[in-house]
Amino acid sequence: PSIINHKDAYQVILDGVKGGPKEKRLAAQFIPKFFSSFPELADAAINAQLDLCEDEDVSIRRQAIKELPRFASGENLPRVADILTQLLQTDDSAEFNQVNTALISIFKIDAKGTMGGLFSQILQGEDIVRERAIKFLCTKLKMMPDDTMTKEVEDYIFIETKKVLEDVTGEEFVLLMRILSGLKSMQTVSGRQQLVELVVEQAFLEQALNPTDADSVDRLLQCTRQALPLFSKNVHSTRFVTYFCEFVLPNLSLLTSPVAELDIQLEVLKLLAEMSPYCGDMDKLEVNLNMLFEKLLEFMPLPPEEENGENAANEEPKLQFSYVECLLFSFHQLGKKLPDFLIDKISAEKLKDFKIRLQYFARGLQVYIRQLRVALQGKTGDALKTEENKIKVVALKITNNINVLIKDLFHNPPSYKSTVTLSWKPVQKAEAAAIGQKRQSGEDIGATATTKKLPTNLPRRDARQIYNPPSGKYSASIGNFSYEQRGGFRGGRGRGFGGRGNRSRGRIY
Repeated sequence: PSIINHKDAYQVILDGVKGGPKEKRLAAQFIPKFFSSFPELADAAINAQLDLCEDEDVSIRRQAIKELPRFASGENLPRVADILTQLLQTDDSAEFNQVNTALISIFKIDAKGTMGGLFSQILQGEDIVRERAIKFLCTKLKMMPDDTMTKEVEDYIFIETKKVLEDVTGEEFVLLMRILSGLKSMQTVSGRQQLVELVVEQAFLEQALNPTDADSVDRLLQCTRQALPLFSKNVHSTRFVTYFCEFVLPNLSLLTSPVAELDIQLEVLKLLAEMSPYCGDMDKLEVNLNMLFEKLLEFMPLPPEEENGENAANEEPKLQFSYVECLLFSFHQLGKKLPDFLIDKISAEKLKDFKIRLQYFARGLQVYIRQLRVALQGKTGDALKTEENKIKVVALKITNNINVLIKDLFHNPPSYKSTVTLSWKPVQKAEAAAIGQKRQSGEDIGATATTKKLPTNLPRRDARQIYNPPSGKYSASIGNFSYEQRGGFRGGRGRGFGGRGNRSRGRIY
């Protein structure tokens, strides 16, 4: 006789969920086993299995969750995906792993249907469910086989993620951008351009920056960091560079840091420097270049008056190498687009003043480079990995970079041909020799630089490290070299991008 005639027996199994532990264990096993034979009892069967998924006994819950994918056929699949997504909120690690495994297995049956369940919870579910669903997508999508991640599925992810981005915290924004930038369809020039557009929307580039509002500064920092890896010679950074020149540089000293002990001025100057090579045609190029030039002058002091005699050494201004590297590099990059800026766009008097400042800075630089080379001479391997020597290696990279750029600007007419790798970026092996450390490999040098990986929630090392070179003519002016690693994002929900409204919905299966 056909099993279909045993509807009453199946109903008895469904009622087993109201029995004791033994009945429940049997029900958890047999409800899914015969589920497909009784379509008219499908709703009752799924609800019965859900009751088991919420049982007080963890072993019954795990058994019920393990069997959930067997209900995921046809129109039931999005519902099962929705249920599994809600079950991600468990604090039991074995149960949590089981939910993950179940989600992955139904993902391979119907990726788009599974996505529907995940995104419905991301958009409407409890905060803990939303958070874990986003993290699930962030970690698991990249492991999915190509035949699962079709163009249709990727397009769906992009459309749904755009909806989520309308109301996100800073941390969520970072994770969602990581999800999108991992999609195959986003690896093309047009894909990266679409991602830049999304970041531009989040960055509020059409509004003036309030430099004293830590949240506004944080939003700009996070958005710029997300956009950075997307820029190339085909995907331009023009809007961000323009914004930095118009709103950030004029307010540099007023910026309020969102992270304690982060040198916010150096941080934004580093971002500007990294973006500047990818800047396209700029509407107000001369105005923006002038703003960059004026800011550079602020950090390039005039030599002290000689007639002060022996007191002169005590009054020598500090040379802020880290800041100058960023500003000089950015000016050098944008200057290529308007090579006659230093010749025709500023007065002869101003050019003369600039060259005096360059010359004074270069003199201090030469002394410092010699001191660093002596300090690092003959050191290899582990000796270079001490904190003090790491700082000296980076200091040498910074000073060498500035040296190269100053030489270019000293040409008559000024030249913009030299290329340097910013001191916090990984160094190519060919450059190791140029740095004057022939015994040291590119890896050794690169290890001290901060790469462009996405930062974690907490700054790794924002505390400033000061290196004091040996005393000498320039000791007062060069002693305060500080080496900052890139700061991380601020943790905590509801900060950075404004708090999201609280949603409390309980079980909505």
